Amino acid sequence: MPITYKNGLHYNQRFYHRIFEVIQSFTFLLMGFVGYMVHIVFGTMLFSGNERVTQGLLYPRESETREVRSLDGMWNFAKSDTNKPSVGLREKWYLRELRESTNVINMPVPSSYNDIVEDSEMRDHVGTVWYERKFFIPQSWKNQRVFVRFGSVHYEAYVWINGNLVVRHEFGHLPFEAEITEYVNFAKENRITVLCDNVLLQTTIPQGKIVEQDSDNGKEIIQQYSFDFFNYAGIHRSVHLYTTPYVFIKEVILNPKVTEERDGLVDYKVVLNDNSTNDFNIKTIIFDRDNNNITESMASNDTLSGEILIKNPNLWWPYLMHPQPGYLYTIEIQLTNNDEIIDIYRTKFGIRSIKWNNSSLLINDKPIYFRGFGRHEDSDIRGKGLDYALLTKDFNLLKWIGANAYRTSHYPYSEESMQFADEYGIMIIDECPSVDTENYSQKLLENHKYSIEQLIHRDRNHPSVVMWSIANEPRTQQSSADQYFAEVVRYTRELDPTRPITAAIAVNFKQDMAAQYLDIISFNRYNAWYQNTGRLDMVTSYVENEARDWHAKHGKPVLMSEYGSDTVEGLHMLPAYVWSEEFQSQQFSKHFKAFDQLRSEGFFIGEFVWNFADFKTAQTYTRVGGNKKGVFTRNRQPKAAAHLLRKRYFELASEIDQFHHKPDNLYEYTSQTQNKLLKNEL
Repeated sequence: MPITYKNGLHYNQRFYHRIFEVIQSFTFLLMGFVGYMVHIVFGTMLFSGNERVTQGLLYPRESETREVRSLDGMWNFAKSDTNKPSVGLREKWYLRELRESTNVINMPVPSSYNDIVEDSEMRDHVGTVWYERKFFIPQSWKNQRVFVRFGSVHYEAYVWINGNLVVRHEFGHLPFEAEITEYVNFAKENRITVLCDNVLLQTTIPQGKIVEQDSDNGKEIIQQYSFDFFNYAGIHRSVHLYTTPYVFIKEVILNPKVTEERDGLVDYKVVLNDNSTNDFNIKTIIFDRDNNNITESMASNDTLSGEILIKNPNLWWPYLMHPQPGYLYTIEIQLTNNDEIIDIYRTKFGIRSIKWNNSSLLINDKPIYFRGFGRHEDSDIRGKGLDYALLTKDFNLLKWIGANAYRTSHYPYSEESMQFADEYGIMIIDECPSVDTENYSQKLLENHKYSIEQLIHRDRNHPSVVMWSIANEPRTQQSSADQYFAEVVRYTRELDPTRPITAAIAVNFKQDMAAQYLDIISFNRYNAWYQNTGRLDMVTSYVENEARDWHAKHGKPVLMSEYGSDTVEGLHMLPAYVWSEEFQSQQFSKHFKAFDQLRSEGFFIGEFVWNFADFKTAQTYTRVGGNKKGVFTRNRQPKAAAHLLRKRYFELASEIDQFHHKPDNLYEYTSQTQNKLLKNEL
């Protein structure tokens, strides 16, 4: 259904009434929205065949022409009956205050709702929940466009403003927005209502399934999923209102390059909400880290694009590879009309090059050796909710331990975390939410591609993103996986040919059908844990042989994207025994020996511990309070292996990247011969 406009500016309200009629008349499956097949075309989404395209969604930033207001805080919250997930729609709860229709409690936003109250039904809830709050729009915003923007709602969201449906979005972990100018009351109170559905099916990203089981209370609806992290749900990231002029900067696409002369060349393209560019021009100003104006440029009104040359630039380097890692410039974009400034938007960027071949990946023409982690957005109480204190602590720990990279396992992390990575010089393998992919179908493929499209659209300007990961542990031994991943890789490469593509594969190299299409081979393997449990003499050669097999078969760089063992903090056993801190440290050491041998063979480019910190999972007898493979506890305290890993990562930085300024407390004093022994070891 095409979008129509009223007065050339806002959406036709009849369109929403028709959507409401469809929603109200639709016979929902037991879980409400699951199976809902009406595609709603809003301002942030367009359709082109089966490949949907995201538009807009610049990160909300204040400027001389824009205002931003946070809606974070306490919201009203209601949980639907699992067996009656669509009751709120049938009774039109969005048309009035939520408390007039059902019982409400207070709920913090952003956060997962699962662990906020002392109620197992809330923790394990399957289906829909409702959020609501009120807000004011000042009279001063009346002559501007007004948008509402969500950083993430898991998994599916519907948003109403004063009873009017303004946007629907599928996929957790990714942002969405809607223009709400027509639906807000200026200088008056307004109401926002959000419906969130956490149900996962075989066509969602990630996949899951719904089953019905007998219980003491009759039939119960159970959400099943195979991935090994808790299916937290809710409004996980910040909610913002922001304004723009009527004609505004809608997208900024940056492609900084390093020339053969080692200068910086910044290709840029600006997209406006108004397709007619004849009356507008773009002026760009670039500032260095110290806010010095270093260059200006004008773009023609035909293309609103151009190139900016920066002589002798400060390149963006990863942490411990340069005295000034994570160097960022700021680009200011001015939209003008007859010398009048219409809109201003600023964003940071880094200048660096990425190249890869059959044995290495290079940044700024220097080979990279990744030393990092798989991670999770997870913490006590708040679940996957954005928390700046936690985010800051995690990046400080990454610096403390000497890591230079992590993978966003197994979904896109917050935009704020990507900004931190840019600033800290932490390389990111950016992963879409496809986990344990199986039961391949056309609908799943469409959703998989769209989740990648949204991810690349959001993160394409981040210098920290050095690789795209299209899946974690997909069932690539299935015959249908071949053409499925051929198409996923083709589409990903079409969207961004400037970065290599990988996937974390757990299938044996002989059975796998996806790695042939990848640029970098990443494999997950838990020697001495899930296989040959406790056998520390069955680690080193196993890792070496598997990495060689992957490289021999495909002739591509190889990294180990997961290895590790569950460890209960404070459990000590001699000789080393599974679950003890001694076992984790010794298992790591066995991997280190393999990694060093593989590095010497010229094709092995990285090691990623699983995991950075302990995290919550679904309840199972193999998990004691969650997954305990972290080198840090869930409240970010180090286990013994963290100190061992810290020594290795800083030693590798010294050996590989010539970073010789090790922390003074890397080695505690033991004796007068300590320094001599350390030098001999190195």
